[in-house]
Amino acid sequence: MTDYYDALEVRDPEERERDLLGALPKQIAQAQTAAPAFAKILDGVEPADIGSREALARLPVTRKSELLALQQAGRASDPFGGFSAIRFGPRMLRVFASPGTIYEPEGEARDYWRTARALHAAGFRSGELVHNCFSYHMTPAGAIMESGARALGCTVFAGGTGQTEQQVDAIADLKPAGYAGTPSFLKIILEKAAERNVALPSVTKALVSGEAFPPSLRDWIAERGVAGTQCYATADLGLIAYETTAREGLVLDEGVIVEIVRPGTGDPVPEGEVGEIVVTTLNPDYPLIRFGTGDLSAVLPGRCPTGRTNARIKGWLGRADQTTKVRGMFVHPGQVAGIVNRFPEAQRARLVVEGEMGDDRMTLKVECAAQPEGLADRMADAIRELTKLRGAVELVAPGSLPNDGKVIEDARSYR
Repeated sequence: MTDYYDALEVRDPEERERDLLGALPKQIAQAQTAAPAFAKILDGVEPADIGSREALARLPVTRKSELLALQQAGRASDPFGGFSAIRFGPRMLRVFASPGTIYEPEGEARDYWRTARALHAAGFRSGELVHNCFSYHMTPAGAIMESGARALGCTVFAGGTGQTEQQVDAIADLKPAGYAGTPSFLKIILEKAAERNVALPSVTKALVSGEAFPPSLRDWIAERGVAGTQCYATADLGLIAYETTAREGLVLDEGVIVEIVRPGTGDPVPEGEVGEIVVTTLNPDYPLIRFGTGDLSAVLPGRCPTGRTNARIKGWLGRADQTTKVRGMFVHPGQVAGIVNRFPEAQRARLVVEGEMGDDRMTLKVECAAQPEGLADRMADAIRELTKLRGAVELVAPGSLPNDGKVIEDARSYR
């Protein structure tokens, strides 16, 4: 394959890294000067000092739950809680609401959420009609995909969600080249078309997002003549990663800096280890710095067989927020990290909660290359100090714990 959206996709990786990190100080300064919330979060940070991944990793992570709380706290004076760098008027085209409620601005930039790249990788081209079945009601999903399609030179049918029979009729009449929306709704449309004996031969490709797209569903759709690829995007950040025809992971977008960190911390994990996706966007209108998505993934080794040179992630592997209530007390991944950080012998750890309702037992399993006498007892004391709960400690060999991003495992029986 030699057909790319632009030359950025096939840059030398070192050139990409220089370009991204070279743009980082300016984005830090933009966040500090134009977004009051980040002026507080990044107080005392000198933008010129943040020119490497190591320096970036020292900045605090702002997670989605924290953004929501700060928005709610400052909503009387600013509905965006000080995170938006633009205000109502010509530079802010629309405002959307995500569950929580979190309000997100849409700036005036062409392809504001950068989804044209994902649509192009899915096979869409200028002059085609896209049947867009992402929601247009309050949430930005419909606009996220439409802005990318229009930037690509496509025409968009704003199908939205629901009204399956009308969707089938519109596809049959307008003959779009492809579909954009959730994979489950595409399945419903294809099933309804088959039920009514309505052929939809024009739809040969689809870009799906918003929910899991397992191989079984991908193959089911393919058997009906539609090649489906997926992308990973959020209302806050826009496109983060997208699938290619190789179907080997998701290639990172060119407009974001992505880190994978240990859940509950801001510490990057080694390549291949599962952790939380943390994104710094280069969008000056909504300059999110080290934004914790709450989603788990891992970096894949090597490059995409299509020739794209950016790093790839495995896709969505679960949620990073594993906060669990034990004997009436909340235990957070950050507390587990706090225990591990006290002991240089400790590497990875996993807190396993077992028992039946009302009889909770905690065991902290810790990977340690060296196991000096008394280490387990001292760790147990740290558990009691940091969580106010008693817990056992089991020291295990490095590499013993599963690579699934879990810091807290709830293995209780609720029957």
